[in-house]
Amino acid sequence: MKTIRSRFRAPMLMGAAASVLVFANGAMAQNAAGNTWPYAPTRPSPLLVVVGDIACQPGEAEPGGEAAHENCLTPKAPYTSASLWQSQEATANQIENMKPDLVAIVGDLQYQVGQYSDFEQSYDLTYGGFKMITRPSPGNHEFYDEHGETGVAGYGYFSYFNGFQIDATGAPLTTTLMDPCPSITPPSNGGCGYPASTTPVAQPIPRPDGQAGHFEESGGIGSTIPAGSPVGVGDGWYSYNLGTWHVISLNIECETQPGGCSTTGSWLAAELAWLENDLTENPAACTLAYWHQPLYSAANSITEEGVTSQAFWNVLYQHGADLVLNGHDHLYAHYRPLDPNGNYDANRGISEFIVGTGGETLDTVVTSGDTMSSPGGQMNFNAANLQAATGYYWGVMGLTLTANGYTWNFQSALEAPVAPAGTLSTYNDTGSGTCHGRANRI
Repeated sequence: MKTIRSRFRAPMLMGAAASVLVFANGAMAQNAAGNTWPYAPTRPSPLLVVVGDIACQPGEAEPGGEAAHENCLTPKAPYTSASLWQSQEATANQIENMKPDLVAIVGDLQYQVGQYSDFEQSYDLTYGGFKMITRPSPGNHEFYDEHGETGVAGYGYFSYFNGFQIDATGAPLTTTLMDPCPSITPPSNGGCGYPASTTPVAQPIPRPDGQAGHFEESGGIGSTIPAGSPVGVGDGWYSYNLGTWHVISLNIECETQPGGCSTTGSWLAAELAWLENDLTENPAACTLAYWHQPLYSAANSITEEGVTSQAFWNVLYQHGADLVLNGHDHLYAHYRPLDPNGNYDANRGISEFIVGTGGETLDTVVTSGDTMSSPGGQMNFNAANLQAATGYYWGVMGLTLTANGYTWNFQSALEAPVAPAGTLSTYNDTGSGTCHGRANRI
């Protein structure tokens, strides 16, 4: 594997001055003038854009909770010199200029709990321009109680991407979800550790199948709450082929699903069985998978779901997969090839990329004294295994998928106000790798 890193001073790649209206109209004008993107890309090797942790919560005030003032207009201090509208628009502008074949979203598309109305009022105003070429995976902010808001168990996420059911008049069928993180089933960790304090808001009932994968209307954990209404189960895993690559979108948001985050629980066991079968039926020379919460955390903040994702790694490693893409850590990072236990493996190891830089406030990279960056709790794991990382820039990663390998190119779109004095105004990380190929599969 080859890695090239550089920091340089240059004009900002993307500004935040262009309005959302200009962004949308510009795309239509280009197509009218004969530019076929996004309908028929012509490049010889497909370009997959990767990014997550994107759209700020619309509205003037945070409902309350453990992270106040993190909405679009008044972001959490010290983010005072730029609103979060600017950062998410900067990365959207970046994607438009790159004109990718597809966009892989690695979770936390819409803060704080991904209500359908929030998707309409924030995410859709910028990233909605790429909806037809987006292949999403959900994050904790689409499923759990977050920052004092009542979670909607994926309803807003699935309704936005799959559509929702309507009645005879064309009005959406809705349900008012009780708290999907009930105190009667306290979690050991994660987003459900913050009890909701707001009144539940009625959500559209998603269509069962569509762009975000399958949604089952009943059978969720809420069905066990005597005072609650039935809660659906969002599976949300699916796969597709892009060029010669096999690509898999997974859902690690297991805490509120039937059986929780146990690999023998009914929901996660079904996903693992599906993953095993999918890889068996699709023995491509090159394979990547993506989900939200990473197994190896550059922010030294591995979650219960991140630890659980080791089960994904075990199956992927056995089948010779090449790349894992994640979000959740609000930073950019990539690790050298590793096995599921965090050991360096130059021959069959999987390279993990974290691209949680779509627009939300950024995290600090931790490379010293970390014990929560891997399931084994290895001290200084990040210092030994990170090949590149930064928490000072929003941006997206372009992943060019060649017949037997890949090249990556993370380019910053906007520098964060928290960057230390003297930090260079732009950042990029580029490199290339070769796929393991069928010969290395078990």
